[in-house]
Amino acid sequence: MYSLLRPLLFNLDPETAHHATMDALKTAHSLGMLCARRTSENPRNVMGLVFSNPLGLAAGLDKNGAYIDALAALGFGFIEIGTVTPRPQPGNPKPRMFRLPEAKAVINRMGFNNLGVDVLIENVKRAKFRGILGINIGKNFDTPIEKAASDYLIGLRKVYTHASYVAINISSPNTKNLRQLQEGDELDSLLSQLKAEQEILANLHGKYVPLALKIAPDLDQEQIRLIASLLIRHRIDGVIATNTTLSREGVENLPHGSEAGGLSGAPVREKANTVIRQLAAALDGALPIIGVGGILSGADAVEKIQAGAVLVQIYSGMIYRGPDLVGEVITALA
Repeated sequence: MYSLLRPLLFNLDPETAHHATMDALKTAHSLGMLCARRTSENPRNVMGLVFSNPLGLAAGLDKNGAYIDALAALGFGFIEIGTVTPRPQPGNPKPRMFRLPEAKAVINRMGFNNLGVDVLIENVKRAKFRGILGINIGKNFDTPIEKAASDYLIGLRKVYTHASYVAINISSPNTKNLRQLQEGDELDSLLSQLKAEQEILANLHGKYVPLALKIAPDLDQEQIRLIASLLIRHRIDGVIATNTTLSREGVENLPHGSEAGGLSGAPVREKANTVIRQLAAALDGALPIIGVGGILSGADAVEKIQAGAVLVQIYSGMIYRGPDLVGEVITALA
């Protein structure tokens, strides 16, 4: 059905099409019209959690946790919602999302638009889904970068009891100076504070919730080695590789190819794979990698596993392939 609807959706502004699609998905679920493709059982034990299969939905598609049950009905092994910030914020001015169909790519400069962490938590409470739910947290745009840790600590405290794992997003290119937090001393300090807070919360609630750091694809080998060493030193539970890229290689001459923001979809696939391979070598099995970036087929997902990931996530592939991609990837990985 999605292949029939896609031409109509692609005639709409991308952000309008996104909301229309998500609302239609939620309605279809409420009417009992969603049925995930039957696939072989393929559970994975990662970060101390049991995932029913290794395919997840990446953060960004459901920023406020408003569509959890409908998305889970598509067959994902885990759902990641967010990125959510302590306070609501509108994000960057529109238009802020652009399709590049010739490259099967998307450029976005959304800017962490969301209704705030308290709204997300209420949505999570209402959801019936009891599978693995990741909650992706970020900082508000107007929080000075030198005080960013305070926003992440607020987010961690608020979502802790509602999440299966918490993803720390320091790699979006659409919040000013955010990627600065990937640098040595700043990352060292942030991870130290998050790990200390995780220990306090685990003791307080009698529940250990893993932390996973989400990194950019625009890192050189030395930066990757440094990040890996800090992840190991601070005993972070996982790493998500990668976010969107600032590169425009391969799309420079396409309509919208020069728009500001993060590029996702097919053009980021090999960049993400390279980061995963280098990260896997540097980590040497110390913690698991969740691979994301440019998965538009089952074969693309298999590449991520071969590069060193143990789980994978999709986002832009859903825009171009629709729900069929979910079943295809799960089957390929099984």
